[in-house]
Amino acid sequence: VNILALGAFFSYVGAGLDGQAGLGDYNLALDDQYKGAVVKGCPTYEEVRQPSMDNFDINKYPGLWYEIKFHDWTQFKEVYDTTLDIKLTPDGKGWIDDFAVKGPAPDSAPLSWDKSPVANGAHYFLFGRIDENDPPGVLREKGFGVEFPNYIVDVKEDPETGEYKEAIQFQCLERGGVRVFEGINFMSRNPTMTNEELDAMHKRAEKAGMYSYGASPEQMHSVARRPVSAPEIDNNWQAMWRAIGVDQLLELVTKSIEDGGR
Repeated sequence: VNILALGAFFSYVGAGLDGQAGLGDYNLALDDQYKGAVVKGCPTYEEVRQPSMDNFDINKYPGLWYEIKFHDWTQFKEVYDTTLDIKLTPDGKGWIDDFAVKGPAPDSAPLSWDKSPVANGAHYFLFGRIDENDPPGVLREKGFGVEFPNYIVDVKEDPETGEYKEAIQFQCLERGGVRVFEGINFMSRNPTMTNEELDAMHKRAEKAGMYSYGASPEQMHSVARRPVSAPEIDNNWQAMWRAIGVDQLLELVTKSIEDGGR
């Protein structure tokens, strides 16, 4: 039994290192291979930037984005209803990313999802700055105690309004030539996307060379989502969390994170 357990553990870690077997959230990417070539470290922005970023207007980027798919080993795949509400600072030199998440998702925990203290959501704020020495589309973001570049790789405009309606973000961090973190977000202004729209987004990510960093369909997780009009969860469990002050604690944590980033 011990040998089987050890084998299962190594299989889990190995799959995570490869970003395969549905474990893209655990991909440490120490030795990724793509089409027979080993890919280490992080790419430059110019290596992944797409022509859609020509004449990129940062003022059209803020607002509410729905996360449709992601590749990120720091983000549990059981989360749902994730959104990013992005605001620019008044001077236009910084930004605030309000990352909202709920969990676990109803399908992943059908007996307990509505009993979770974060069934109605929790917030994590990421703070960024716009460096005038960076090309448009590169944002310097702070999270988990480090600063890393957040690349806006691709945007798709609404043909009628000219507003950005889809976006691909890519975060990458390396130490000593070894890639220790990578995050990829497929985002939309709409809470859902058709299979055709997602296929087109994957093709744009592949064209950008991002499949070797985790953007292929088998290495990304789809975000579960309840209808936007669905009411907040209100049951005995949520009443208990409120009674012991969990909601106030979450608000306090959110405020301390927000204040600490300014």
